[in-house]
Amino acid sequence: MFGEHFYHETIKRSVSVFGTMFNNISIKRASGETMKVPLAYGPRTRWIARLQQVPDPQAKATAISLPRMGFELSSIDYDATRKLGKKTQLKTANASNPLQMQYQYSPAPYNLGFTLSIMVKNTDDGLQIIEQIMPYFTPDYTVTINTVPDMGDKRDIPIVLTGITQEDTYEGDMTTRQVLTYTLQFTMKNYIYGPVRTSEIIRTVKARTYIESGEGEIATQDIDGKVGEVIITPNPSGADPDETFTYNEDVDFFDPPTVTYADDKSSDPK
Repeated sequence: MFGEHFYHETIKRSVSVFGTMFNNISIKRASGETMKVPLAYGPRTRWIARLQQVPDPQAKATAISLPRMGFELSSIDYDATRKLGKKTQLKTANASNPLQMQYQYSPAPYNLGFTLSIMVKNTDDGLQIIEQIMPYFTPDYTVTINTVPDMGDKRDIPIVLTGITQEDTYEGDMTTRQVLTYTLQFTMKNYIYGPVRTSEIIRTVKARTYIESGEGEIATQDIDGKVGEVIITPNPSGADPDETFTYNEDVDFFDPPTVTYADDKSSDPK
């Protein structure tokens, strides 16, 4: 059932977009010095382990620099409230072949959970950072993501700030280093897409209809009881989907076929 390879880098692109939102935050000290806060992808537990590890006595003592921010993708959950019709199709012209259309079925809605961790050594640094983030989330901030580049599909994706917690990891005597940690939880309401398929462009449409008896112009044309076939074609016939073109509409009338029934040998038009 599965096995058709496709990869739109949707989750990878979502992680990149989320991190880009926070890669230009800075703090300003009382002395007037401005410091840009470094941002990295990784769990907060690794930072704490780095702070608590015992350095090699023979090596030069080093410590992780603060303030610092890090984020990670923490959860992926299906969101049934944003479910779309399964048969809904997204279509676009094939850029490499103008005689074909590309299509894919409606995507599956998923909530991507992100955790942003902020580690500082004093309260003022932490407050400066979170105050540069909080005003933009009321409670969500919308970004435009090019979800599937091959389809040219761009969607406005809301990112919701769901909670903020503060933790003081100071333990021990006066020589122990104090670290304040702020943890911000976010939910990105994104979509996961299926494979992109191709199909031929419909260039001719034929529709048959049975014309009943009537009055006026139709009756004077002596087409009562006829079958009319409406043929619609683009003008010019070789027009590409992105070109400007019109439609030619032709009507062809002919007698309906006769069907003989085995029971009474009678005839009845179909």
